[in-house]
Amino acid sequence: MTTTPDQPGPAQPDPTRPVPQGPGAAGPAPAPQPRTQHGAGRRWGDIGIAALLAAVLASGGTWAVTQGSGGGGVDAVGTTQSPTADTAPSGPATTGSPASLGVPQDWSTVAAEVSPSVVSIEVANQQGVAAGSGVVWDTKGHVVTNAHVVEGAQQVRVVFADGRTYAATVAGTDPSSDLAVLTVTDGPSDLTPIRVGDDSALKVGDPVMAIGNPLGLSGTVTTGIVSALDRPVTTRNPQSGSPFGQGSSTPQEVVTNAIQTSAAINPGNSGGALVNASGELVGINSSIASLPSGGQSQPGSIGIGFAIPAREVQLIADQLIRSGKAEHAFLGIYLDNGSTQVDGATMTGALVKQVEPDSPASSAGLKEGDLIIGMDGEDVPSATALVGQVRERGAGDQVQISYVRDGQQQQTTVTLATRPDEG
Repeated sequence: MTTTPDQPGPAQPDPTRPVPQGPGAAGPAPAPQPRTQHGAGRRWGDIGIAALLAAVLASGGTWAVTQGSGGGGVDAVGTTQSPTADTAPSGPATTGSPASLGVPQDWSTVAAEVSPSVVSIEVANQQGVAAGSGVVWDTKGHVVTNAHVVEGAQQVRVVFADGRTYAATVAGTDPSSDLAVLTVTDGPSDLTPIRVGDDSALKVGDPVMAIGNPLGLSGTVTTGIVSALDRPVTTRNPQSGSPFGQGSSTPQEVVTNAIQTSAAINPGNSGGALVNASGELVGINSSIASLPSGGQSQPGSIGIGFAIPAREVQLIADQLIRSGKAEHAFLGIYLDNGSTQVDGATMTGALVKQVEPDSPASSAGLKEGDLIIGMDGEDVPSATALVGQVRERGAGDQVQISYVRDGQQQQTTVTLATRPDEG
């Protein structure tokens, strides 16, 4: 058996391993419970998403990606549309038709239930004024949003669905998962926390609804379906420094094992809710794909949006509420993309380039040259896919890793640890 990287370049580190230089895949590990396989044959290629922070903030926060001019790559774009407060409707504005999807779903009932749990977020920073979305997490005034929505915030206001507006403070941010928690100052006593659902129960084709504050239009509701699951999506923020906290100029990379949806998501939707047909939160909307534009126009929805799964959101948000910071899972390997031949068929996966001594991977018997192809029954078609799957888990979780060594498929159980620089 020969195992070779698909692309030349430096090995990618484990999502939670500090590295002094070079691009790395940052990765907290959410959801304590093991993943269940949603279906066969889903070996997704990686999608790169890059955005300039200033443009993100000016747009109200949804990161965007355009298809590159060659090689199937992606180019960084910024979104520049500022929210217009005087055009914001006071109630939900629905778009999309459940009937057109062949789903007899009463979205008006879902919208009425969920709207009180979704807020608009107004941020003042050095670049000016920006806007995003958030969800009411509990009755104590905590609101969950994206970290890039409140990055550099000097003042934050939260606007509820009924128009009541309150000042808020940032309780904690976790740039490596692009999640943040706000605390509403002297907030109302009648808060309606969002109900958190089980994103592992989602199937491709399930109906979903996005609700948020796109382009400053608060309470906007759009509907669509789950287009893909476990889609490895990378967003990159060049102004946040090293993803490993070393102070270098390496861009912050956020790798998400994302939910892809056709529900329209636009700048300002960041931090808002993606809910299932029962009105339960299954994801936090965070980024979009966009076609290239020759001018300076704002990228908008083309029916390819991405959300952070609810289990990852819950793990990180609960930690931020408790301590203002989040700990992330650690596997202890450096990775690159790789492929190998097994019984005449080519298999792709995450190639182990180096195993850290006394790490969870070392204790489980993984070695340099192993090609990791699965975790807990989910395909691992690339290094980035493995990073995203580790991020969905927490320290102490046990995972089943499938790998190829010397042409033979094998399995091992790994108990994830806390990242060394956080323990």
